[in-house]
Amino acid sequence: MNEELLEKKEQFENENNIKYNKEGYYIKNKNFSLRKPKITVITPVYNAEKYLKKTIDSVINQSFDFDKIEYILVDDGSTDSSREILFEYANKHKNIIIIFLKENTGTPAMPRNLGIKLSRSKYITFLDADDWFAKDGLNAMYTALEKSGDDYVVGKTIQVESDKTKIIGEYESYTERRNISPYSIPHIFHHLGPRARMIKSSLIKEHNIQFPEMKFAEDKQFFIDVLVNCKSISTTTNVIYYLNRLSDNDSSLTKQTDVMQKMDSNIKVIKHVINKKLSSNKEKMILNRLYEFDSITRLFDRQHFLKSKDKKAYYKKFQEVLDTTKELNYDISENFFNPINKVAFQLFIEERYQDLTKLFKWNKKEKVKKYIIKDNLPYLIAPFEDEKYKYIRTPMLAVYHNRYHENGNVILEMQVFGDYIKNINDLIIRDRENVLNEHSFPIKLNKDGKIKVAIDENILNDLTSSSYAVFLRFNGYEKINIRINNFSFYTTVNSNLGLKIN
Repeated sequence: MNEELLEKKEQFENENNIKYNKEGYYIKNKNFSLRKPKITVITPVYNAEKYLKKTIDSVINQSFDFDKIEYILVDDGSTDSSREILFEYANKHKNIIIIFLKENTGTPAMPRNLGIKLSRSKYITFLDADDWFAKDGLNAMYTALEKSGDDYVVGKTIQVESDKTKIIGEYESYTERRNISPYSIPHIFHHLGPRARMIKSSLIKEHNIQFPEMKFAEDKQFFIDVLVNCKSISTTTNVIYYLNRLSDNDSSLTKQTDVMQKMDSNIKVIKHVINKKLSSNKEKMILNRLYEFDSITRLFDRQHFLKSKDKKAYYKKFQEVLDTTKELNYDISENFFNPINKVAFQLFIEERYQDLTKLFKWNKKEKVKKYIIKDNLPYLIAPFEDEKYKYIRTPMLAVYHNRYHENGNVILEMQVFGDYIKNINDLIIRDRENVLNEHSFPIKLNKDGKIKVAIDENILNDLTSSSYAVFLRFNGYEKINIRINNFSFYTTVNSNLGLKIN
């Protein structure tokens, strides 16, 4: 810390009589009342002045009675105006408990763990210092847990970007569930950030679950441990949390951690899971996310890999990942969701490193991939000559055929190929700028995989000016984009008919 910042810090501490205890922290409003709060919200803070007031206000303005909320904010040595902001709120609200750490820890783990240790309520939830809650978020989660008796609930997260919004982990929130096993949701371990979830405090404390002190993946390990110990969980369709990914938000530690550091953290989490000696089915579900998504998609299917001049470092790091599988008695690639990742895994095993690079260059460059239908099943055509990898089996494919008007409806006709044709639920039209603005339309499915959808023209006429995604939904939350073969007619910016050749 430079002299100017140090002087400013000391002046603030002297003016506000801040004295650190033997554990190295200062706490204000610890004993705000004798009554026991119903919910504890925990927020780690570090140089978060830009969005901190919005974050805190989203808790104060909840539809849930704020007087029954214990809000613990732990500042990890901020050098901006975050501490002044926290002091201002703590002076106004006795149930806003602020903690200043004497030394910066460099990770949100210690602040969150301290918040858990000091919490007094039945339920704990987390809110990052640059994000915010939906107005009814806490009430929706609290009500679900009180009625169900479950250990954990997760709801809808909306990621907010500068030009669009999107739903994170739709499997978490596409339907209301109560008293279910976490392992009944195939993708449950695929998004494990600290957002939009509430947990029984007793579960965390009785099992001594803590965030490991890592700059990356600490939340992943924490929520793996939580879910492993849950007897039953709930999910809700309610919007709970807004995840800040606006272009001017550069406070995330994730953005400040390079890919090799992230991989080292992922390897630690993999070893942590293996050491638990879980049953094979549970272990496979958890490790699938760590091996496939974290160790293949995030390592290889990214521009940092394709642009890197030191690809050997990537291969060496992935070999470190594979070294963790020596104790496992199964092929980890059997559980991969993305067929491209299965091919990449095999290419690596065969030491075909140039082909592995070629695969992911093709995957990034060819946004509209060619496909072939064999025995009524869809295959992507990869850029290889050998038959083994030229055709990559893909789970589902939908191809647009025709559109016409009938009885006040726009009729869409398409053909679907793949494994889950009978599990197609509906067709969705979703606003890209506001993902909560969507319309669902039932499908008519023939035995040969042909689908017909009737869309009320009045609904289309009432849609506001925006860009809309159109897709089929299957298995409740998975999506199939609808391909248009070779050419498509469209409306130009001047409302003329245009033609695009793919």
